[in-house]
Amino acid sequence: MTESLSKHERNLSALIHASTFSKFFIPFGNFIVPLILWTANKKEYEFVDHNGKQALNFQISLLLYSIILGIISIPFFIGFFPNIFDFDFLGFGHLNNWNNLNFHIDSDDFRFGTWLLPVGISGLLQGALFVVNIIYTILATIRTNEGQTFQYPLTIKFIK
Repeated sequence: MTESLSKHERNLSALIHASTFSKFFIPFGNFIVPLILWTANKKEYEFVDHNGKQALNFQISLLLYSIILGIISIPFFIGFFPNIFDFDFLGFGHLNNWNNLNFHIDSDDFRFGTWLLPVGISGLLQGALFVVNIIYTILATIRTNEGQTFQYPLTIKFIK
């Protein structure tokens, strides 16, 4: 397969994968830069089209997984700070008497030890997603520069 691909195709495909690291310098750069490179060259080169789809699908999948982990961890994270919902903590304790409202959340149900494990697991999974992103993006960049096709793991095919 390497013989049929031009050096330009391989470099462009590798650049698409490597451009996902632009998220460290540009907000949403891991979507914008590869999308621009891919859409500009997808009709000319089949190899570039395949790799552009792979890179974007992987980045979208990781974003989705991160959002899901974040949503799952919100109740556990709130459990760490039960006094936030006690309005006296924010200085609004006098509002209960002024409006005749009675806001009270029993903070005895929130125990530090029981909430630590799920939040810790969620944090470890977020860290694992970050490491998976770095490792597989580097692997994809190297393999496509050599002319090999690369399939990311854990990828949902949003762009077919």
